[in-house]
Formats: sequence, C-alpha cells, structure tokens
Amino acid sequence: METLLLRLMLPIGNIGISGKLSFGRLVAEVGEKIAGWVALSPYSTRQVYIGVVEVGIYIDPDFQGNGIGSALLENVLGVSEKEGVWTVQASIFPENAASLALHQKFGFRVVGRRERIAQLNGKWRDVMLLEKRL
Repeated sequence: METLLLRLMLPIGNIGISGKLSFGRLVAEVGEKIAGWVALSPYSTRQVYIGVVEVGIYIDPDFQGNGIGSALLENVLGVSEKEGVWTVQASIFPENAASLALHQKFGFRVVGRRERIAQLNGKWRDVMLLEKRL
C-alpha cells in the first residue's frame, strides 16, 4: 500500500460535513484516492452535553483491513481529548463486525442496542450504542 496521509477535512459548502464540529474532521488519502474519513458531531445543543460527541467513520471497501480505520480513530480521539470532550459515542449497525471491533479496540464499550431507531432504504434498523470516556 502507498503512504497514508491524514489531513484536516475542510468544509466545501455543506458537502459531506453538514452538522459536524469544526474540529475532529480528518480524511485519509492513499496516493490520489480518498481511503476514508472520520468526523465528530455534537451529541446535543444543550450546554450540559457540550463535552459529548458522536463519531462517524467510513473506510472505502478497497482500503479496509490496512489500518486506516485505526489511524483515523486514534487521531480523532486525541483531538477530542485536547478539545475538552469527555465522552465519544458511536452508533453502529449490529452486523458491522469490523466497525464494532475497531471501536472496542480503542476502548469503546457497548452500552446497549437501540431498536428500530434508524431508517435505511425504507427499512427500520437497530443500532448498537457504544461509548468511550476520555
């Protein structure tokens, strides 16, 4: 695999990062291709939850299994801690074993299963709720 480059994902209008925080947006590039990205969203607008964020991560299937997810998640957790975040949470489809394993590798724990909370292609979906205290 070519050299992995992580860089700050800058906003271009609202493409791909609408509702995300101004910190904790990274894109992974391998050669000329975007291999994946990670971004943080606020959990709530309420002041009492100012230190709680949700992480979203995507790795292109052509680049999975090469440590890109680990590099992105490790970096965004470091940035989160520097920015005063105290809890990072993730919502992951139960069958996404790779994503569940990645998050657990970095100390996320399964809090529970939220039933029929998401809709994908017109179908109700459960998600696993994971969290990590920093």
